[in-house]
Amino acid sequence: MSPGTVSGVCHGTLGELYQGPLRAGTEPEIAVVSFPVDRHSWVYFTPGAVTGPPRTPALGEKSATAARLFLDHYGLTLPPGDWHTHSELPAGVGMASSTADIVATLRCLFRVFSLPYDTDVLLGVLADIERADSVFLDEFALYLSGRHRVVRRLGPDIGFHTAYVTEPGTVDTAAVTPLLLDHYRRRGEEYQRCLTDLLKGFVSGDPAAVARAATTSAALSQEVLPKATFASLQAHRERFGADGVFVAHTGCLAGYLFASRPRAEVKSELSAFFHSLGHQCTFAQGGYG
Repeated sequence: MSPGTVSGVCHGTLGELYQGPLRAGTEPEIAVVSFPVDRHSWVYFTPGAVTGPPRTPALGEKSATAARLFLDHYGLTLPPGDWHTHSELPAGVGMASSTADIVATLRCLFRVFSLPYDTDVLLGVLADIERADSVFLDEFALYLSGRHRVVRRLGPDIGFHTAYVTEPGTVDTAAVTPLLLDHYRRRGEEYQRCLTDLLKGFVSGDPAAVARAATTSAALSQEVLPKATFASLQAHRERFGADGVFVAHTGCLAGYLFASRPRAEVKSELSAFFHSLGHQCTFAQGGYG
């Protein structure tokens, strides 16, 4: 790494363990319990004289906006230098790629200016840009994605091994929001029971209970944003000893939750199963425990 280079890093998600209304009612809000994954976005800044004509920052549009809002908030001017980025998070599939990019950019800027990390500033910037996931936390949380409010912290004690696939296509979250809210009004009581069970699972430190509730949330989402592989995943869950099924509710991911690491032979069987469905599977660590 070049002398003086600073970096910001943020993990992404494998969709959500829960996405639905915070409570049953006529005016629901989208609440999420994001499912963190050990995949990341990196942003680097190397201060120093930049030779040649001015360059466009190597940041995405939302990250560049986040940088501008950060500088405006503190009344700062970015010194000359180079941005570089790297990401393991495909865009538009439900891995919180744009939010992770923004958070990594802001974390980098806090370090560039040797400022104390301020979550309130980060949330203020996010609120000006997009609906977001709680990837800025290092624990699970029940989070209102539109209002950027942490309703309840759920701790870092639950973790899963996962096997998942990415189905073709992308989802425009903003475009489907009205469909989701209508669905939440119709199925509010079912979502309320699901969320209650999920929170009980976190309180008791029971990954199997969390996985069961995540499966219920995934099944409810099938009614409005279906995943082509979901029915097959459900039908074969016990065969593979999976504790549950998860999805990116407004994305393209679907997969299995395992409280214990699957054995090598099970991974081989899972790979063959997903291949028979027309997909390459990926194994990844989700959560924190």
